[in-house]
Amino acid sequence: MTETWRLSAAELADRIKAGQLSAREAAQSALDRLTAVNPTINAVVDCRPEEVLAQADAVDAALARGEDPGILAGVPMTVKVNIDQAGHATTNGVTLQRDLIAASNSPVVDNLRKAGAVILGRTNTPAFSYRWFTSNQLHGTTRNPRNPLLTPGGSSGGAASAVASGIGHLAHGTDIAGSIRYPAYACGVHGLRPTLGRVPAYNASSPERAIGAQLTAVSGPIGRTIQDLRLGLAAMSAPDPRDPWWVPVPLEGPALPKVAALCVRPDGLQVAPEVESALQDAARRLRERGWRVDEIDQLPPLKEAADLQITLWLGDGYAAMEAAAIRENDPGALAALAGHKARALELDLAGFSRTLTRRATLLRQWQQFLVEYPLLLLPVSAELPFPDQLDLQGDAAYARVWAAQMTQIGLPFLGLPALSVCTGMHGSSPLGVQLVAARYREDICLLAGEAIEQGGVAPAPVDPA
Repeated sequence: MTETWRLSAAELADRIKAGQLSAREAAQSALDRLTAVNPTINAVVDCRPEEVLAQADAVDAALARGEDPGILAGVPMTVKVNIDQAGHATTNGVTLQRDLIAASNSPVVDNLRKAGAVILGRTNTPAFSYRWFTSNQLHGTTRNPRNPLLTPGGSSGGAASAVASGIGHLAHGTDIAGSIRYPAYACGVHGLRPTLGRVPAYNASSPERAIGAQLTAVSGPIGRTIQDLRLGLAAMSAPDPRDPWWVPVPLEGPALPKVAALCVRPDGLQVAPEVESALQDAARRLRERGWRVDEIDQLPPLKEAADLQITLWLGDGYAAMEAAAIRENDPGALAALAGHKARALELDLAGFSRTLTRRATLLRQWQQFLVEYPLLLLPVSAELPFPDQLDLQGDAAYARVWAAQMTQIGLPFLGLPALSVCTGMHGSSPLGVQLVAARYREDICLLAGEAIEQGGVAPAPVDPA
């Protein structure tokens, strides 16, 4: 019999609602798995078993009363330490925030609980969620369960490491420049960055975010199956009046032709041979399942969007970010800010206006492109998952990391949804591709993601290496 912690979120929810398993049994199985493997990978940094079991008991009680507990009935899952969960510290991987105890839940946590999810624990992130590597001075270093020499990704490295190793059936992540998509890629699972305004966000424990972050940061699901991402997105995206950016758009849009563009080297990006092979393999899988896939050389500007994203994200409030990083004295955070200081300091009021004005022009071009091609197939990264802590190995290594991530960084500036899909393994290194669609058309990404998934993915969950 399959161990409960190995089940997909969708299958587990169905079994609990059918009375084949209790939510408490599922929660205890998840806690046992966490106890067995988390010491090796350090993915979950805050777990309170008594709270977990109490949540599960509430789901079982609702079922006993004949009530519908929600689409994630009794599913144990994790949330990231950079969102508010009442009674827990919103640390964001920072010692300065170890005592920042949330008095209320963020909209994401509330929505997951309303959908019946059981919050199993809180996952690690780099300090301030700045990097594609997950280590900090408060919670320590998270390891990739497939290969400890590789980064688990960041900033949602704990989330992806947890779900890949069977700690929870689904995970919450956040993405401002690739922080959902890259950890999913690095750990050999799937991750969805929703459209800006799809999933409500708010942390009452913290000051209001600068406009750059408001325009580009989102929450989304990381999971082992595309079907689980569908459930996670549906649960997370319920309305909440605390987020003025939330938009009431249906999760399913009108049918569109199954036409995709494949761009292996956007803006001349140099990609590893294994990355190109994964893209061609994904295109083949789509064609075999009824998609037309045209390989193209030209896209609307993406590198420019990535450069402007860095300027807007780090330049809007840079002085405060730098002061906090200096106080924290975290090497990774300091390196991330120092590497882009010159660009960030260029953002005066006139530059801020030019950046947002240019955003409208670029987004118009992208929207027109996505009418011709409803789906775009891109690299997640120009390289296979990096050696862990590569960005701290000198200026050349730092530049290499940021250059390879261009396709992830540019899309948040445009507010577009993107899906990282695992396609298999190259030795001990995961492979994957990135799918992009028009705003609020996550359904197109997921539809194509299911077609690619049918061709095979990396085995999951795995025992940490």
